[in-house]
Amino acid sequence: MPVPDDPAHLTLDHLPALLHHDVSVKVGGVDVDGIIRGKLMSKKKFLSIAKSGFGFCSVIFGWDMHDQTYFKELKISNKENGYRDIVAHVDLTSFRRIPWEKDIPFFLCSFREPEGESLSACPRSLLERQCEKIDAKGYGAMAGAEYEFFTFRAPEAATTSSHDASRNSSATATFLQRNPVNDLPSLEQGMFGYSLTRPSHNQDWYYSIYNNCIKFRCDIEGWHTESGPGVYEAALEYGEIRGMADRAALFKLCVKNTSSRYGITPCFMAKPREGLPGNSGHVHVSLTDKETGANLFARQKVDTNPPCEDVKHLSDLGRMFLAGILDGLPDVMPIVAPTINSYKRLVENFWAPVTVSWGLEHRAASIRLIAPPTAPPQGTRFEVRVAGADTNPHLVMAAILALGYRGIEKKMSIKIPPLGKGQDVGGDADKGQRLAKNLKEATERMKKEGSVAREVFGDDFVDHFCGTREHEIRLWDEAVTDWEVKRYIETV
Repeated sequence: MPVPDDPAHLTLDHLPALLHHDVSVKVGGVDVDGIIRGKLMSKKKFLSIAKSGFGFCSVIFGWDMHDQTYFKELKISNKENGYRDIVAHVDLTSFRRIPWEKDIPFFLCSFREPEGESLSACPRSLLERQCEKIDAKGYGAMAGAEYEFFTFRAPEAATTSSHDASRNSSATATFLQRNPVNDLPSLEQGMFGYSLTRPSHNQDWYYSIYNNCIKFRCDIEGWHTESGPGVYEAALEYGEIRGMADRAALFKLCVKNTSSRYGITPCFMAKPREGLPGNSGHVHVSLTDKETGANLFARQKVDTNPPCEDVKHLSDLGRMFLAGILDGLPDVMPIVAPTINSYKRLVENFWAPVTVSWGLEHRAASIRLIAPPTAPPQGTRFEVRVAGADTNPHLVMAAILALGYRGIEKKMSIKIPPLGKGQDVGGDADKGQRLAKNLKEATERMKKEGSVAREVFGDDFVDHFCGTREHEIRLWDEAVTDWEVKRYIETV
């Protein structure tokens, strides 16, 4: 049976031919923190589970990013249920080969309850559930993602060469065990956004990232230096939202694994360096007509009597979608700012959105409307600028869809005026409320009874996710930082 070129058309019957020359397969699923957890299995084993799925230890939903079990046991995985198995269901459409691992075949999985139901906390499943809502209306969703990240390279040990096998990103972890964080050298020094010179200094790494992303089916549209020491930004190719979320998660995996071979550590923290801009993870979203492909946010005729000038090219559906995002944004902040560090980026005077705000082509607002006259009608979309590079793309895109759909269902109207050119976020013209200033404040709002998050996601997901954030908060509350010791060790 001929194997189709497009994985979207793969079936179980195609697998023997597709994997004819392979001896093993890699599989992985996305955890709450956006980390892809997986394993290598024999081809024989993979072919035996491709239809039914396979048992996967639920502990990946019972521990944090450093494999420490949550201080408060959560429903999905805990001592009482023996850290039971859940089912990993293979998504054939996610097939790709891993170029930095001799083209070994790779598939993504979604996690299910043993009885077959969608697992409440599985990020891919959460996005699937939101897509089912819009699918039922005849809508499709398109998305794009942009990621900024710092790059660091630990100094070579005196006993190693640049080609030594130990020269990988693990050297950074070793370096930080012995040295202060701020002693870790950036790949490049100083500020030089959009430089055509800097990438040539590490061009093998630079082009390997780009080429591996093509081979790994997470294509980059634009790839350049950003303003900051060793800072780069990649804009991923726009596409259907479920595939986009997969590609965004896999992009991070590709960058990390490719960079490791060059002794480079990419850092997707929201704010790795004090006094410098942070790393954003902006997400673009639009709705389409599933049959015609038409952009449903584009207005067919210009509104001659709009509620405000900024929306004269935006459809009624688009206005309700925007209203829904603005209304619910404060209640999903732990999704778009999921770590303690996330809120170091969301501060005034760093081009970061700190309020519920929006505006036509306004790059400091939480939601940037992109529409005519600066974009063609088919390019009409929203850019959600609150999210950082440290986010889980499946959760962020699920949140945007869920809030926007709620706005459509409730026929919401936009309650706050847009920010105009020259008007600052947080200034007198900004009528939107201040977003949470820390993870504790954000989590308390998300988990409260009657929150918008509970309305759109359900209690099971919110209880689990907020429990994981409370774990982060607990660890932070118990931590003693260098700043505290330096400030108080002698004086108090």
